[in-house]
Formats: sequence, structure tokens, C-alpha cells
Amino acid sequence: QVQLAESGGGLVQAGGSLRLSCLVAGHISTISMLGWFRQAPGKEREFVGRISNSDDSTVFDSSVKGRFIISRDNAKNWIYLQMNSLKPEDTAIYYCAGQMFGSTGHDYWGQGTQVTVSS
Repeated sequence: QVQLAESGGGLVQAGGSLRLSCLVAGHISTISMLGWFRQAPGKEREFVGRISNSDDSTVFDSSVKGRFIISRDNAKNWIYLQMNSLKPEDTAIYYCAGQMFGSTGHDYWGQGTQVTVSS
């Protein structure tokens, strides 16, 4: 089992920055990728970006590429989503998710953290 817990959400003005954190606990070695997703009011959950647990490579959705960065600490217990040049349309609940090796979907989810960007 793996447990994920996000923190760091809040209210920020457009153009500002915010860093989200995700604490990863449990059988981390079973996880191939850790990702960030978001869900805005009235919209479906969407992919933001992910980091490989094997080689730390990252992939981002085009809507955030160049503005958001995913990183981790050396012990791999934390992953971070650095969000820069925030826009009102980035307002959403942000979720951390874990995908197991061999899985086609995300098997573990955090509870989410609210990010609100004011114009």
C-alpha cells in the first residue's frame, strides 16, 4: 500500500507562484510514476504532469509546460509541484497520484489541495 498526502495549496494572485508538496509513504518501490492532476469546478479531472520513479524524467500537459516544474527530494519521500506564472484558469483542486509498475492507471490518490488564483 502507498499513501499520498498533498499540502501547500492556497490563494495566490495571477502571475504569482505556489509550491505544492506530496508526501509519499508506504511501499514506494512499487510505484513507477507519480503524477499531479487537477479538477476545476464543473470540469473533469485532468492530467498536469508526472515524474518517473526510475529516472526522474518529467512530462507535462501543454497547458502548464514551461510554467510548472515537478521535483522530488533525494529520499523520494516527497514530490513537489512548483507552479509559476499562475493564471486564474489554474484554479482547481490538485491531486497527487501514484501508478504502480505494470498498471495502466493511477492506483493511489491523495485527498487533494485547493489552489485558487485570483485575477
